[in-house]
Amino acid sequence: MIALLGQLAFAMVTTALAQTPTVDEPVYVGAAALYRHGGGLQVNPEHPPLGKLIMAVGLAVADPRIEPTFRGNQSDLGRHVLYEAGNDADRLMLLARLPMILLTLGFGLVVFAFARDLTGRAGALVALAVYAFTPDVIAHGSLATLDVPAAGFLLTSAWLLWRSRRRPWVYLPAAGLTLGAALATKMSALAAVPVLLALAAWSAWHARPTLPRVRRLADAGAGAGGTGLLAVATVWASYLVVDPRLQRPAPDTLPTVDGLRATVVDWLPFPGSFRDGMLIQFGFEDWAWGGYLFGETYSGHLWYYLPAALLVKTPLAALVLWLVGAAALLAVPRLRPAAAYLLVPAAVLMAAAMTGSRDLGVRYAIFIPVFLAVAAAAVTAVRWPTVAARVARPVAAVLVVLVAVSSVRAFPFYLPYANEAFGGPARTYQHLHDSNVDWGQDLGRLADRLRQRYPDEQVWLAYKGAGVPEYYGITASDPREAAPDEVRGLLVVSNTWVATAGGQLRELIDSSEPIDQVGHSMTIYRR
Repeated sequence: MIALLGQLAFAMVTTALAQTPTVDEPVYVGAAALYRHGGGLQVNPEHPPLGKLIMAVGLAVADPRIEPTFRGNQSDLGRHVLYEAGNDADRLMLLARLPMILLTLGFGLVVFAFARDLTGRAGALVALAVYAFTPDVIAHGSLATLDVPAAGFLLTSAWLLWRSRRRPWVYLPAAGLTLGAALATKMSALAAVPVLLALAAWSAWHARPTLPRVRRLADAGAGAGGTGLLAVATVWASYLVVDPRLQRPAPDTLPTVDGLRATVVDWLPFPGSFRDGMLIQFGFEDWAWGGYLFGETYSGHLWYYLPAALLVKTPLAALVLWLVGAAALLAVPRLRPAAAYLLVPAAVLMAAAMTGSRDLGVRYAIFIPVFLAVAAAAVTAVRWPTVAARVARPVAAVLVVLVAVSSVRAFPFYLPYANEAFGGPARTYQHLHDSNVDWGQDLGRLADRLRQRYPDEQVWLAYKGAGVPEYYGITASDPREAAPDEVRGLLVVSNTWVATAGGQLRELIDSSEPIDQVGHSMTIYRR
């Protein structure tokens, strides 16, 4: 166990050190820095504050400066904190990422403990290995973002609910707090609330089977109600820590939402700032986002986008372990109850995510590798026929090794990972875009490459990201703002735009010679 967590820590820390800020991180870091300066909830209201409060704990070491005269939106704030206020951007990013790395390691312990409760130590090691070597867990667990923390808190709540079947009044309160932590981190966790509250009721009902039926019903109601109340209280507490006055964004900055969605928002038992954030999220869902899948660009949303993205970005052996483990949960009688705690929440979250309009990355389904890593442990619990039993565990061990090999081969480029069936990380941009491959993370690597291999050459840069090229010593012009015949020398293009660009940038790319790759997220051309 220690070795697996150690390799996960090594992979995440080295990744965090090497990568410049991704698209979303500066906004969260800016909000976290503002929290430390007594700022309120008006910055980044579309996400609850807990994840940013955790980042602020890391930032406490540096106490990042914000100029008193600063004015601007949340993107401006992130840029200001990292690049304009005299702070060390690399140090701030590492300090914001370290608490998320520690959380991801902690969730690895939850994966191990949950799987051990179900199958014993052998299954727990399988589950932890699958989790620790999953490239998307490494990639997003090493970032100052909210996806892995929300998924991990939900898994922790599900595990505590499972344990509540024996000691409900010990574990149900903890399950409520961790469910609240998930809700206080990311609003998409709301989809799991009905399932987890139903499981709280079921666990309380199951805990004392000798009691009269009426008493068990009362226990079930109290279990669900108490779990829900603690979750709500946790959300309120996270907002009150940031701003006891709970000041809200100006009404004219909020989108208009009508119908059932507006009714749902009105009935949510959360602070007004949380409900305002839900309105903003619904507003995002009404946008016509652009998508890209398997070489085709499109406008709008494809319902099968997330399953397809998972197929590309999950090690092949992990897919096998997930599927066999899920089948084993359903097939083995003593494990069947656990399917409700693992497979049902994951399925509900996946169904909700598949209805979303933002086909921007597998990170929207990061709960799948987190939950199904535990399910993979069930492969060790199947009572195979005599002949098959001799090979079952060796085959499971080989599959775990294959997951590890596929992951290690991607080091240190976990964000653009694709499995071998889709050509590996170097080919990911031909199948997927945005945070699946190219999220602005390689600006520092680009600076090193230009300095080492292409000194004193004219550089034209079409960069998709939140970093500031000049901060890293890159002097470049935007090729989209010049006449095509003026674009001579090196043309550097983020791979999302290599795949999806149109117009002049497309013409420039097609008429240039590719000569180099940076981190599998940028292509260097010569013109």
